[in-house]
Amino acid sequence: MMGFRFRKSINVAPGVRLNVSKSGGSWSFGKRGATVNVGRRGTYADVGIPGSGLSYRRKLDARSGASRSIAIIFLVLTALYFLGRFVH
Repeated sequence: MMGFRFRKSINVAPGVRLNVSKSGGSWSFGKRGATVNVGRRGTYADVGIPGSGLSYRRKLDARSGASRSIAIIFLVLTALYFLGRFVH
């Protein structure tokens, strides 16, 4: 028997998406090719080459200070990038 799947992605702001599925919701921050996803299963960093199908995903473990630092730096840089686009 086949199961049905449901997933919807809603653009909240440039670079910010709310992802809703049957199993819950999550937030994505970033652009095509580099995003940080925050959900009930944890925080993940995704980096890829858009259009190629090639990507790398890594869970950012809260116990690891280095991974947490990378996530914070990525989020700050993404926020600064998008703020710069609106302040012109």
